[in-house]
Amino acid sequence: MTQSEQLFQQARQVIPGGVNSPVRAFRAVGGNPVFIKSAKGAYLHDEDGNRYIELINSWGPMILGHAHELVEKAVSDAIQHSFSFGAPTRREVEMAELIVSMVPSIEKVRMVNSGTEATMSAIRVARGFTGRDKIIKFEGCYHGHGDSFLIAAGSGAVTMGVPDSPGVTKGVAQDTLTAPYNDLEAVRRLAEANKGQIAAIILEAVAGNMGLVLPAEGFIEGLRALCDAEGIVLIFDEVMTGFRLSASGFQGITNVKPDLTTLGKIIGGGMPVGAYGGRDDIMNCVSPAGPVYQAGTLSGNPIAMAAGYAMLSHLKDHPEVYTTLEATGTRLEAGLRAANAKAGKHYTINRIGSMYTLFFNEGPVTDFETAKASDLKLFGAYFQAMLKRGIYLAPSQFESLFLSTALTPEHVDAILAAHEQSLAEILA
Repeated sequence: MTQSEQLFQQARQVIPGGVNSPVRAFRAVGGNPVFIKSAKGAYLHDEDGNRYIELINSWGPMILGHAHELVEKAVSDAIQHSFSFGAPTRREVEMAELIVSMVPSIEKVRMVNSGTEATMSAIRVARGFTGRDKIIKFEGCYHGHGDSFLIAAGSGAVTMGVPDSPGVTKGVAQDTLTAPYNDLEAVRRLAEANKGQIAAIILEAVAGNMGLVLPAEGFIEGLRALCDAEGIVLIFDEVMTGFRLSASGFQGITNVKPDLTTLGKIIGGGMPVGAYGGRDDIMNCVSPAGPVYQAGTLSGNPIAMAAGYAMLSHLKDHPEVYTTLEATGTRLEAGLRAANAKAGKHYTINRIGSMYTLFFNEGPVTDFETAKASDLKLFGAYFQAMLKRGIYLAPSQFESLFLSTALTPEHVDAILAAHEQSLAEILA
């Protein structure tokens, strides 16, 4: 029995399902999870001494690779002054100023402890600001495990959502309306059928939780126009894309500005952290400036702020990071497509910058329904084939992969060689 297998057996005795987040259980790909001991640069090392080139990067924040010396030093220096104060610090102010300087739509920002906390808070503020109760979200977009987001909807424009998880009440569900991603007309119908009742539209502007799915031409622009016309707060969930796709996130490469933005992952350099921010008039509704209550003892944690400040400062001062990531992504995508064609397959590859997904699906993937048409059994076999060749992928077809500047051309060559060999194995 391997160390990972032994640890998983132990974990199941004391942790639900043996993991602290469901995707880690490997249920979607078969087998048992690999337990990680350490990471550096482009590599993960497991408890059994195996080394992997990895393409998750802690689900996004490790843009510079694992344990980058810049972030390590910032954390080491901050630890000397204690771990938490529960009181204001200079670094919180400097961090907020840095975020405001980098993201044009953010005029004020509030620090929290996770992406889920950021999205939950943003929805509450939007409701408080508008005096309305309902929200619109999109099928396949994940905004954390807040009750309002765990909803599946019927197909009719006026159909209320039903809870998609036990523990979510019907009362919460009835205020959540769901539309297909990239279907602007469906959103318009929902807005018309619930006129004057919708507080916010929230979306992953680039979806990363049904696999990577890009917004169709005109989709984001249409949502902005609708929100302006109907007095609806437009919220971009940039927990994945914020500071990854550009130094201003997704909104830095589009001409659309949201009213509120949620952030996470990257702004802590890998430490647990989140934030939400936006227009001054909306953010001034947040306590103690306004009546919408939100608090957190560990919000603005000095260690997380130090790590995040080091990371964001580097990204702001070194735009070549994004040029490097784009070059790596372009090279990897071209190699994957060539290997797929050689195998007689034309699987869909969706990519933007340093995020991508290979779908085992030869049709275009533009929303959750087309993503679900992927061959999940084949993906599971592919995941295991890549893993045994030393490539660590997300253990689900419905997740984006993330590149880092630690990936060299030699790493890309190794990934492509493993991909070609794995395809030959699973298609034999």
